[in-house]
Amino acid sequence: MVRNHRWRCHRLHSFYSELFGWKIDANNEMQYGLAAAEDAGIGGGIGPDAEGGPGYVTFYIDVDDINAYTVKVEQLGGKIIMPPTELSDFNMTFAQFADPEGHVIGLTQSTRQ
Repeated sequence: MVRNHRWRCHRLHSFYSELFGWKIDANNEMQYGLAAAEDAGIGGGIGPDAEGGPGYVTFYIDVDDINAYTVKVEQLGGKIIMPPTELSDFNMTFAQFADPEGHVIGLTQSTRQ
């Protein structure tokens, strides 16, 4: 499970739902958005936390077209931190982006034939 806590979590629910097609259920008292593993490929959640918390987690999501996702990130208000970069020794391409709240997330795409 990957957790991503911020006060303006409803904006992040919308961002990740639109970016990856996740169905995020935040119908609870804390407005904690849950993405089921079968929808997201990973189980996870996005919820509120106290303002000023220093912690963060960077997680990577495997996608089928990393270039298309980096374009979509920017269209949805995110920022590319590291453009798609091939790591031939690992048979993969990876990229990093910041979501609209500044959380850094990674993308990976296999380059194996």
